[in-house]
Amino acid sequence: MITKEENDLLTQTGPGTPCGELIRRYWQPAALSEELPPGGAPKPVRLLGEDLVLFRDEKGRPGLLAIHCSHRGADLSYGRLEDGGLRCIYHGWLYDIHGRCLDQPGEPGGGEHKDSIRHPAYPCVERAGVIFAYMGPGEPPLLPNYEFLSAPEGYSYVTKFLIECNYLQGLEGSIDPGHLSFLHRNFQDSEIDRDYKAVSGSEASRNVLFGKDSAPTIEADLADFGLRIYSVRKVGPDKFYLRVSNFVYPNFAAFPGPTAGYGYSVNWHVPIDDTHHFIYGFILSKTKPIPDKLVEHEKSETLPDYRLARNLSNRYMQDREAQRTKNFTGIGIHFRAHDALATESEGPIQDRTRENQVSSDKVIFAARKLLMQAMNEVREGKDAPHVLRKPEQARVPDLVVLSEAIPSSTDWKDYTKSAANAGL
Repeated sequence: MITKEENDLLTQTGPGTPCGELIRRYWQPAALSEELPPGGAPKPVRLLGEDLVLFRDEKGRPGLLAIHCSHRGADLSYGRLEDGGLRCIYHGWLYDIHGRCLDQPGEPGGGEHKDSIRHPAYPCVERAGVIFAYMGPGEPPLLPNYEFLSAPEGYSYVTKFLIECNYLQGLEGSIDPGHLSFLHRNFQDSEIDRDYKAVSGSEASRNVLFGKDSAPTIEADLADFGLRIYSVRKVGPDKFYLRVSNFVYPNFAAFPGPTAGYGYSVNWHVPIDDTHHFIYGFILSKTKPIPDKLVEHEKSETLPDYRLARNLSNRYMQDREAQRTKNFTGIGIHFRAHDALATESEGPIQDRTRENQVSSDKVIFAARKLLMQAMNEVREGKDAPHVLRKPEQARVPDLVVLSEAIPSSTDWKDYTKSAANAGL
């Protein structure tokens, strides 16, 4: 059990809060590239409790500015894209992507003191269909060269989903191996289970293997990037199902998804404010283009505004007959909807002081402890963990994700280390 003060530390992400200051030390997704097409209108966004405007200048470069004009506070998302920047439609002040005021057309000579204006602006970079922003102080660190951000076209897919609760609830769901035997369990393999076995060394689907052992051995090891998480299920007289996932500072998880065996998935939980967040969901394939059918499955239950079709307002379209005959939840086969129910139903900000913790929650405890330690390091003026500043650090080969049936005689930690050393 944690205290109210600790829960507040972990969940409050606005400017000046310890957790907000920690998350701001890392590049964070601000929008999908598809939301800001070339020549498209400026887009209002809310990120870490701040109201901002995202736009592309005439060179196609993304810029992220405080949404209210530095003159009299008008909303810049209504502004004009022209003359190398974003022009406020109230009095015509023009800003570039760096927050410099280029023009004050209502003033003599275009503004004698315009150069003294520094409108709040955050650096942006674009990778793998996502616009990332750095909202912290000082020189931005490197954006790590994760495989899912550097895959060839067609070998990765990304979308996002609005989740109506605090980011930490979603993150803790993504790093919790225990729930897989329950929340996502189908009584018979679904079409997705059959199409994407997602387990190396076994003809059985992960759905079947999750059901064979609902009380796996769960352990976690410290890693430079956060936590390496092991869950080991007995699935036969001489076989284990080894699943290795990862918690990556400060707010994403890498785990076996439908491309496990030849790729993996990532859930990046980005706070909008303290009671809402977006999951940026990546799917990576290392060996072949991602099947169109898998992309269509991801899109099938997502609305144009990035809300899930099954959501809190319609009780996730739960079907009690399906719950009796088809799966554990009665909420279709889309993992996103299952996870949304579990995390949103805890309330906008879960009251962790009322938890009754058990041994299978050890990964959750460890991640909370690491986050609080990292907040302390930032408050002491140190670099946050897994903040990379040297080019040789940018690649993260030990971010290993596994979903494999292995002989029970195998030392599964040594097996995972061998995969990490091989850069798999």
